[in-house]
Amino acid sequence: MEEKLKIKLSIADRVYPLTIDPKQEEGLRKAAKNIEALAKKFEQNYAVRDKQDVLAMCALQFASKIEQGGIDSSESSKAAFERLKALDDLVHSKLGE
Repeated sequence: MEEKLKIKLSIADRVYPLTIDPKQEEGLRKAAKNIEALAKKFEQNYAVRDKQDVLAMCALQFASKIEQGGIDSSESSKAAFERLKALDDLVHSKLGE
């Protein structure tokens, strides 16, 4: 069993100590960096009253990307299934002749 790693991430001017698996470190650090960059962008471009508003906007942005990715993937899978079914029907019709 791998030893746990203790790290500190800074998000919205707060430090969050975490105990994680070492394989999670890179992803968590990248995520914190992306949140910080997006929060800074929102603070510069919009009149926000506090950090909670900025973090809520960040959460919405990231969650919507995940949801849209799932929708796009589902639509792509459905289209691929329909193409495969059409190809299967074509093969069966040619073999049946």
